[in-house]
Amino acid sequence: MINTNHFKEKLETEKKSLEEELGQIAIFNTETNIWEATPDQDMMGEIDDNDAADRFEDFEERTAMTTTLQTRLSDVKRALDKIEAGTYGLCEVSGEPIEEDRLEANPAARTNKAHMNN
Repeated sequence: MINTNHFKEKLETEKKSLEEELGQIAIFNTETNIWEATPDQDMMGEIDDNDAADRFEDFEERTAMTTTLQTRLSDVKRALDKIEAGTYGLCEVSGEPIEEDRLEANPAARTNKAHMNN
């Protein structure tokens, strides 16, 4: 039997960390329920063409990071919801248990090892 309290603690810690990290590079849009990247405030002010290119590149990197973090946050929230529903630790493909070592490595895992790439 899986110790869901152990994984709930890990997931809640990761959720807090992800939200803090997102808060440094994005703002949460309550109308769309998504995080939106923000420009780096240190790069504000007058700019030339090179500065503009640097700012655009930085914003693109922040946008990509925001997407990655938001996806992970969504997976963590889904796992926490599964704990509450009593379905945590079951493969979404086969319905079989997810290996505990897989959950230790990734508490938000949605599939067992046999279905990792599905």
